[in-house]
Amino acid sequence: MTEIAQIRQWDMFEIELSGPDDGNPFVDVAISAEFRFKNRAVPVDGFYDGQGRYKVRFMPDEIGSWRFTTMSSAPQLDGQSGEFLCVEPRETSHGPVRVTQDHHFVYADGTPYWPIGTTCYVWNHQGDTLEEQTLTTLKESAFNKIRMCVFPKDYDFNKNEPCLYPYEGSVDEGFDFTRFNPAFFAHLEQRINDLQALGIEADLILFHPYDRWGFSDMGAEADNRYLRYVTARLASFPNVWWSFANEYDLMKGKSLNDWDRFFRIVQEHDPAQHLRSIHNCRGFYDHGKPWVTHSSIQHADLGRVREWRNTYGKPVVVDECCYEGNIPHGWGNISARELVHRFWLGTAQGGYVGHGETYCHPEDILWWSKGGILHGDSPTRIAFLREILEAAPHGMTPVELVRNADTIGQPGEFYLAYLGATQPSYKVLALPDDKEFEVEIIDAWAMTVTKAPGRYSGQTRVDLPSRPHLALLVSRV
Repeated sequence: MTEIAQIRQWDMFEIELSGPDDGNPFVDVAISAEFRFKNRAVPVDGFYDGQGRYKVRFMPDEIGSWRFTTMSSAPQLDGQSGEFLCVEPRETSHGPVRVTQDHHFVYADGTPYWPIGTTCYVWNHQGDTLEEQTLTTLKESAFNKIRMCVFPKDYDFNKNEPCLYPYEGSVDEGFDFTRFNPAFFAHLEQRINDLQALGIEADLILFHPYDRWGFSDMGAEADNRYLRYVTARLASFPNVWWSFANEYDLMKGKSLNDWDRFFRIVQEHDPAQHLRSIHNCRGFYDHGKPWVTHSSIQHADLGRVREWRNTYGKPVVVDECCYEGNIPHGWGNISARELVHRFWLGTAQGGYVGHGETYCHPEDILWWSKGGILHGDSPTRIAFLREILEAAPHGMTPVELVRNADTIGQPGEFYLAYLGATQPSYKVLALPDDKEFEVEIIDAWAMTVTKAPGRYSGQTRVDLPSRPHLALLVSRV
């Protein structure tokens, strides 16, 4: 009797079969499978992995017995069947991130998730030495999400060739957009696995305009094929998010109908239904469309987060609010203090904010693009904010507490108010008359928490040290 394989919940189950390797299997051979759990059926696309290997990957989300049957245009791949047992997840595995309570995020097992992200566009294209250094830096940081590109990038400070290309061909002779390079995608998968081991979500940017190889303008048929292939290969990773573009509105060769189509392709073919967003330069995509799970926004004015929250009714993630650094570009030379201020302001308006760093480097190794090590002063202070948030109630919403201070909390129980760049000597809080509260004064820059003396109720005054970037943490006794 053959022993039934056991797969942990939210791990990857993979079917590998040998099949035809003549012609062009990427376009000539179709393979998929149906996975069944009790009376539930889940269709899953497979893919060709080169050298006659065909794979179908699946991430089981329910504990118990699963069965599968393959379907294929190639007879030797069709009708293959089997079963496996899905067992308890690993202690560190919480499943894919989902939207909860309209404006927040949670892991599939119910564990709260606060996205504290960074941008490292093409760190995964830099070779093992620099990539391993980036992973070491991430391990020592507080970041639990990273924005990264599938395709390589051509832009200022990004002129080196990638180690691998996504398609067969060469820079000199061109690339064949009907033939993927499995080695490229295997390397990407390794880096996604490395991030998963660190508890970091991989926010994968599927398209971007900064290109000299032709990947940004492959034509509709090639774009569709690419999205199907990427989804088939990567949807079984629990820590994947789909970001359909970085600065989609700069890709003039693609229309709004194209972007709508891209969303629908991935939505239809992703059995795990990972989070889906799209990032802008100037004009916003309509984040209210049903296939968008959350708003991914580039904007320097974090005072508008509450507006976007109300407009779209979804989580707001300001993935790019300018970067701490010293490059000539205006978006890449704000101070660490200003970036920390924007983090706190966006958070206190009920959103989430992303980090980036762009300090000049003699070898053009800027964190925002190539990774390496962090040089700035904001990451430790962002880590401090993450500690405060993770100790607070999950699902906080914008509330009223103090004039001219954005506040989130749970009314009558808990408040987190940010006083911004002002430096008042005191503030008056509007607390419930019938409850008592303790107040802690937070210095967002100095990373200190000082308990205010006494207890507070009703309309009450709290004295402050007259410094900028203070916050108040008010909790019911």
